[in-house]
Amino acid sequence: MSAVRPGHEHEYEYEGRYGYGPEGQSEPAYDPLTDPVPPDRQGSPWFRATNIPPTEDSAAPDFGATDMTAPAGPQQEPQEWPALQQPLNATEEPRHDWYAAGAAADPVTASLPAQAPAPGQEQRRTPVSDPILVPDDETVALRTSDTRRAAQTPPGPGRAERRRAAKSRGRRRASAAPAATPAAGEPGKPLSRVEARRAARAAKDSPAVIASRAIGELFITFGVLMLLFVTYQLWWTNVLAGQQADKAANKIQDDWAKGRKPDAFEPGQGFAIMYIPKLDVVVPIAEGIDKQSVLDRGMVGHYGEGKLKTAMPEDKQGNFAVAGHRNTHGEPFRYINRLERGDPIVVETQDTYYTYEMANILPQTSPSNVSVISPVPEQSGFKEPGRYITLTTCTPEFTSTYRMIVWGKMVEERPRSKGKPDALVG
Repeated sequence: MSAVRPGHEHEYEYEGRYGYGPEGQSEPAYDPLTDPVPPDRQGSPWFRATNIPPTEDSAAPDFGATDMTAPAGPQQEPQEWPALQQPLNATEEPRHDWYAAGAAADPVTASLPAQAPAPGQEQRRTPVSDPILVPDDETVALRTSDTRRAAQTPPGPGRAERRRAAKSRGRRRASAAPAATPAAGEPGKPLSRVEARRAARAAKDSPAVIASRAIGELFITFGVLMLLFVTYQLWWTNVLAGQQADKAANKIQDDWAKGRKPDAFEPGQGFAIMYIPKLDVVVPIAEGIDKQSVLDRGMVGHYGEGKLKTAMPEDKQGNFAVAGHRNTHGEPFRYINRLERGDPIVVETQDTYYTYEMANILPQTSPSNVSVISPVPEQSGFKEPGRYITLTTCTPEFTSTYRMIVWGKMVEERPRSKGKPDALVG
C-alpha cells in the first residue's frame, strides 16, 4: 500500500508488510514517472487500480468500488500523472486535480469558510494518511472538527516572538527589583543615581532635627525628674517626717517617765509636745530652729539661741516663740491661718500643761521682722508684758517669701498630776 509522506522526496513508498517484499521490510522508494515498472508488480491489483490515468475533468476514482481481488487486465504502460496544483505555501503538500475536485465535491468541507494564514504563522493542512481510501463519515467529522478548531483558535505569535517577549519580561523584572522609589509625581519611573542620592540625603535627619530631638528628650527627662521631685517633696517628705516626729514624741515621753530633768536642752533635743485641737495637730517641740535637725524632721523648733532667744513656757513672763513648716516635712503649721480668737493651743511639758488662747494673726510680714517674737510682740495687740506664745511659718504656701504670725495668751497652767486640761479632754 502507498501513502503520502510529508518531507519525502517521492510521493510513494512501498512497505513490505503490505504484500511486497519480506514481512516487516521496506523497499526503495518508487517513482512511477521515472522508474520502470518492475515485471513482478505490473500485474498486482494495486498497480492496476492506481495506474488508471484519470482524466482532467474527472473526479477522484472510487477505489472502494474496485475489486482488489479481481484478476488483472491487460497490462498497460505507466502513464504520467496530471500536473500538480500550485501549493498554498511552502509547507503545504501538493495536491492532484482529482483530489482537489473530490475535496470540492465534499459538501461538509465545501461549506466551511476559507481560512487565510495568520501573519507570521504558516498555514498547514492536515496531511492525508492514505489518499487511496475514500473518506468516510468519521473522517469527514474529524476534518470538520479540526477546521472549526483552527478557526476558533486565535492566531498567536510565533516561537521567535514568544522567546523575545519572555526575554524582555525577564529583563523588566530584573530591572524593577532593585529600582529606587519613584519620584513624586512620576509613579513607576526609576530614579537616576543623582536623584537616588538626593532622596537618600533627604531621608536622613538633618542636624536641626537631631538637635531638636535631643532637646526634647532633655525636656522630657527634666519633666520626669521634676515630677519625681514634687512627689518626693509633697508626699514622701511628709511620710518620713511623720515617722521621725512620732519617734521624737515617744522619746520625750520616755524621758518624762524616767524622771530626767536636764538643766538645759541641747539643740535638736525635744522637750515638750504641742496640741492644736482644732487642727488635730500633735507635734513635738525641740530646741532650736535648725532646718535639717529640727524642722525637716517634722518637729516644731523653739527660738532659744543667740539674739532670737525667747522665753520658755514655765517662765513667769515672756514670749514663747516657735517655728514650723507650713508645707512638706510633716507641715505641722499647714492650716494655722484657720485659727480664730479663743481657739486653744496647749503645750505639755514634763510637769505641766500650759493652755493658750489664740489672740491675733498677722497674715504676712517680712522674714527679717524679728519684732514679732519680742517679749511684747509688735502688731500683736498686747500692750504690756505677759505670758505669750508666738507661732511663725512661711507664706504663701509652697514658698518662703514671707512669714505668717499667730499670737496667743496663756490662760491656764495645769500640773500633769491633775490630768489633762479641758481643751484636750473634749
